[in-house]
Amino acid sequence: MTTPTTTRTKIAGKVTRRSALKLAAASAALPLVHIRSGRAAGKVSVAFWDHWVPTGNAVMQKQVAAWAAKNQVEAQVDFITSVGSKNILTIAAERQARTGHDIQAFPTWEVLNNAEMLEPVDDVMKRLTSKYGQVNQVCEYLAKVKGNWLAVPTSSGTQYKGPCGRISLLKEKAGLDIVAMYPPKEGHASASDAWNWEAHYKAAEACSKAGMPFAVGLGQTPDSVDTAGALFKAFGAELVDKDGNVTVKSDKVRAVLEYGQKFVKVLPDDAVSYDDASNNRALISGKSALIWNPPSAWAVAKRDAPQVAADCWTFPAPSGPEGRFEPFLPFFWGVWSFSKNKSAAKDLIEYLMQREPVEQRCTEVSGYDIPPFNSMLDFKVWQDVEPPKGTVYNYPLRPFHKATAHIAALPAPPEIAVQIYNRGTMPTMLAKLKSGQSIDQVIGWASDELEGFAR
Repeated sequence: MTTPTTTRTKIAGKVTRRSALKLAAASAALPLVHIRSGRAAGKVSVAFWDHWVPTGNAVMQKQVAAWAAKNQVEAQVDFITSVGSKNILTIAAERQARTGHDIQAFPTWEVLNNAEMLEPVDDVMKRLTSKYGQVNQVCEYLAKVKGNWLAVPTSSGTQYKGPCGRISLLKEKAGLDIVAMYPPKEGHASASDAWNWEAHYKAAEACSKAGMPFAVGLGQTPDSVDTAGALFKAFGAELVDKDGNVTVKSDKVRAVLEYGQKFVKVLPDDAVSYDDASNNRALISGKSALIWNPPSAWAVAKRDAPQVAADCWTFPAPSGPEGRFEPFLPFFWGVWSFSKNKSAAKDLIEYLMQREPVEQRCTEVSGYDIPPFNSMLDFKVWQDVEPPKGTVYNYPLRPFHKATAHIAALPAPPEIAVQIYNRGTMPTMLAKLKSGQSIDQVIGWASDELEGFAR
C-alpha cells in the first residue's frame, strides 16, 4: 500500500557527499507548517514518516502548529515517504552531511544504525514512562544503546502485524469462528485456547483446497520476515543467540522446519516472490481467506471492496510450543547530535507523545497506530471503528491475549539481527523448503549465511 510523498526533497540513487549537501540545502527551503517569531525557542525542523492514511499527516501538522504557537517556535515539518526507502535515504544523507532536520522519524532498525549520531533522550523517556508506564522489550532492544535511550518510541507508524481473516470464509471452509475466539470485548475467550500453529496450518490447508489460500509470503520484504519471525519464535527456534553464537543447528530449528515442510505446501505458488503489497492485494481482491498485516489492507478494502472489509477480523497470532508471539514494528523519533535546537526538539517530541495528542492521531487513522505505552490501549477507536464494529479491537495486544511483542531475529545482538532481518533469512529458509530442498540442506545454507553475519 503506497502513498505519494509530500516532501520536496529529491533523493535518488546512491547517497554521495554532494547529494547529501544538496539534500541539506533543499530541506532548509521546505515550506513551514507554522511560523511564529520567537526569542528564546528559535526554530525546529522535523522529518516525519509520510503516513499511509493521508489524514494522519494533517492531524500531525495541526498538533505541531498548536505546539509552535504556544511556545513561540518557528516549526518546519516535512513528511518523507517510505516508498522506495526514501525515508532511509534521507536519514543517510543527513547523517553524512551532518545537517538537516532536528528531529527524524526512524523506522525499526535505523536508531541502531545511526546510534553514534543521536542525542540521548533519557530525560524525555524518564518523564514519559513515569507518567504512562514502561514500553515493551522490542522498543528497548531497538532504541536503548549502552544504557541510553537514543530515540523515543512513537505511535505514528508503529504497528502489530498479526492475522486478519475473512470471518465467513474461515468459518465455512475451516471451521474457525474467529469472532467467538476473539470477541470485541475485554476478557479471555475459551475458544481462543485452541488457536495454535497446528490449527493455523489446518485452516490454511482447508482454505487452499477451497481456492482461497492464506496469502502468507516467503519473500524477503518485512511482511514475510515478520510472519516467519513469529513462527520461528513460537517454536523457540533461534538462529543466533543473545551472545552472537550461531544456533541454527538445533532441535527447535529442525522442529519449526518440519512444520514448515507441510505449511509451505498450502501457500500460494508465487509466495516466494511476494512483496509487501502482495498480501494486501490478495485480501482486497477477495482471493484470500487470511493475511498477516496491520489494518492497512482492511482500510483500503473499506474504500475499494466494502463487502470484503465488512467480513474482516483482526486477531492475535497462533501459539506454539514456546508461546504466542506477535510481530511488532515500532517507529521512533530521534534528535540528531548536530541539531541546532535540541531543547525545542525534545520538548516537541514529549508534547506529541502525551495521551491526548496520541489518541487524537490514533483515532484519525482508524486505529492503525499503536501507542508504545500499554496504558493508552484503552482508546475507544479500536472498539468503535467499522465495518464490522470491533473488527480491530484485538489488533493491539491486550493482557488476555497472553501474547508477547516480537521482532524477527531477537534476541541476537542487534548488529547481527539487522542482517538476518534485512536478508530475509527465515522466510528464505521456508522458501527453500517449498522449492524441494531438505531440512538438512536448508540448515546447511542458513549456517553458512549466519556465520558470515556473525564474523
